[in-house]
Amino acid sequence: MISENSRLLYLQLLRIRTFEDRVGELFLQGGSAGTMLHLSIGEEAPAVGVAEAMEPRDSFTTHHRGHGIFLARGADPKRMLAEIAGKEAGYCRGKGGSMHIADRKLGHLGANAIVGGGIPHVVGAGLSYQLLKVPAVSVAFFGDGAMQQGNLYESMNLAALWKLPVLFVCINNQYGMGTRLDQASASLEFVKRAESFGLVGKEMSGLDVEEVKKEAMEILEMTREGKPAFMKIDCYRFHGHARKDKSPYRDQNEEAEGRKKDPLKFQADRLLEQGVSVSEMDSWHKKVADEMDEALNFALETQEPVLNSMFEDVYAPNLTHPESVGSRIDRALYSDILLGDSR
Repeated sequence: MISENSRLLYLQLLRIRTFEDRVGELFLQGGSAGTMLHLSIGEEAPAVGVAEAMEPRDSFTTHHRGHGIFLARGADPKRMLAEIAGKEAGYCRGKGGSMHIADRKLGHLGANAIVGGGIPHVVGAGLSYQLLKVPAVSVAFFGDGAMQQGNLYESMNLAALWKLPVLFVCINNQYGMGTRLDQASASLEFVKRAESFGLVGKEMSGLDVEEVKKEAMEILEMTREGKPAFMKIDCYRFHGHARKDKSPYRDQNEEAEGRKKDPLKFQADRLLEQGVSVSEMDSWHKKVADEMDEALNFALETQEPVLNSMFEDVYAPNLTHPESVGSRIDRALYSDILLGDSR
């Protein structure tokens, strides 16, 4: 018998994988804003499993590899791709790009390109939930590179001290940029580190999305009651740190073994065993591909932001807007001070 839960989780994995493929195409065509693009192919199960276990009112932050997490939380792929392309229709009017997407309406408190930079924000969100008696949890998603950052441990300490509804999720893809985990950390016992602060700790594989969701639901239930927790979910990053990184720091045998740990294929095999036909699965793939093609075309065709909007949204509302670049150049070139007696 086909499980509806299994089918829906597979579709979410497939949507993220396909979205990331389209984003990669956009980047290689020179259509994305910025010079870097970080894909999460191979890391879909932690994103989908934890996101599916969260309640709609819960909030979260992501790191610079957070497309899949936001998509799993209900983001519109059209607006996401428009944002990555630097277009006006994007979630942040094209000013955030790939690494700074945010949308508080969907609980996204912000992506952050600084390693570990978004982690303390969930402590603030958790404190507000506690003070306002809101039954919500705030979740920080980050990579294993952030396990060496001091602000993670300050955040864990405060969350445990004040018994905040906060969950820390480390998606361990084995590498911080090009540095293998065991070359960056003297101890790999990350769960013990979290437990030493008084957090509930859990370590698991990121291969089986259903198992991730099940464990996340149990941990989130405790966290919602004021028991902050930490999850370390192991997976393998299929591509290099950024889209053009050919990962010369990994040998081919390691990459081949790592790519065998494919959460999408694992879930597909489960569905085939449950009785899903190949033709039915093909129809799902076509539907998802059509959705992401439509999103990519939308991002390419929608309008560019006008130049005058450059300084909108990036300063606090009550502050005076800075002088425009053109005005400053004119003032420098034609001011009395510069021209002096020559005029």
